Amino acid sequence: MAEKILIIEDEEKIARVLQLELEFEGYDTGVAHSGTDGLIKYREQEWDLILLDLMLPGINGLDVLRRIRATESSTPVILLTAKSDVEDKVRGLDLGANDYVTKPFEIGELLARIRSSLRFSVGAVSAEEVHEHLYSFAGLSINIQTRDVIRDGHSIDLTPREYDLLIHLLKHPNQVLTREQLLDEVWGFEYYGDTNVVDVYIRYVRKKIDNGEQSLIHTVRGVGYVLKEDVHEA
Repeated sequence: MAEKILIIEDEEKIARVLQLELEFEGYDTGVAHSGTDGLIKYREQEWDLILLDLMLPGINGLDVLRRIRATESSTPVILLTAKSDVEDKVRGLDLGANDYVTKPFEIGELLARIRSSLRFSVGAVSAEEVHEHLYSFAGLSINIQTRDVIRDGHSIDLTPREYDLLIHLLKHPNQVLTREQLLDEVWGFEYYGDTNVVDVYIRYVRKKIDNGEQSLIHTVRGVGYVLKEDVHEA
């Protein structure tokens, strides 16, 4: 199966050249021309690698990277930078970028860096390290490498958005999270919608993970939600 690369680049000519070169090399690609669109595409499916321009309209590249790394750390990210962006290169690496290339770049160099990042990504997790990528709470567990979601031995199928919502709750057990916090962290961009979307997705996730079992996600009236074992609503 071809590896999938997401290109987040606002200069359409550059993005198109990258797309053609990558598809010629056998990769599947997706393209976004803004930080907001890039985050939407990132959450719509799984990607093997992301090419991320730093200078993007709306949400800039560093903020896109920050939001990606807030939810997972395994997908390789290569930054596309200008020569003068030394400080941003450092900040990007500190935020979890795997590599960077400076514009204008040779396509051969970029392809080599992509191959290197993909090889490292495939071999990065050994059997001894699997436990480091497992979140668990009261019989519910998620392996962030395989994205397997299991409760009491039963596998659960979640959409990408449901998965992101549940993993964020698992990272903050027994902590009350407001609807605004969940909207910002899980949806990952300046979402100009009603926070009722959070309530809708909470219902979806509850229905799937509870399935007759003790409820784990509880409503804190007038505030938001909390993941806890207590059977009583707060």
